[in-house]
Amino acid sequence: MAILSITDKAAEHMKTLLKRRGKPSLGLRFGTEQKGCSGLGYVVDFVDDPDPEDEVIEIKGVCIYIERASLVNIMGSKIDYEEGNFSSGFVFINPNEKSRCGCGESFNV
Repeated sequence: MAILSITDKAAEHMKTLLKRRGKPSLGLRFGTEQKGCSGLGYVVDFVDDPDPEDEVIEIKGVCIYIERASLVNIMGSKIDYEEGNFSSGFVFINPNEKSRCGCGESFNV
């Protein structure tokens, strides 16, 4: 099983974010944190200083860092990017999710 996969649309948006940032960045870090009514939420941030414990993979020209503690929660996930009339953002398709809260902000494994 692959650690993570991303769609072409997500890869292009990640590249755009990295270019638009205005200062150099090594890539993007994906992880989870305690959040919402179901327990966990996804976190995406720029990487300026790599954490030696991060899992690092390069996919479609994007360097992705995955927090070691979050690896078990997002292993095998697919990241897409969707744009809508009222919102846009990364969408995680996570085979480990057991349930998701009604508003879609958090999940549990």
